[in-house]
Amino acid sequence: MTESGKAQETKGKLKEAAGALRGDEDQKDEGRADQAGGKMRQAGEKVRDAVDDVKDAIRK
Repeated sequence: MTESGKAQETKGKLKEAAGALRGDEDQKDEGRADQAGGKMRQAGEKVRDAVDDVKDAIRK
């Protein structure tokens, strides 16, 4: 099972904060990238949900 977009975004925020605390720019950048990926995944999930809603409406 893959993680949701929100989970990936949250993981990225935690990773970015940890990098900030440690002064690790690479880890901060990784966290930002995870957040961006999570937001993209959330957008895809919303599109998929909208398509499913249209399919359900057509079937009725």
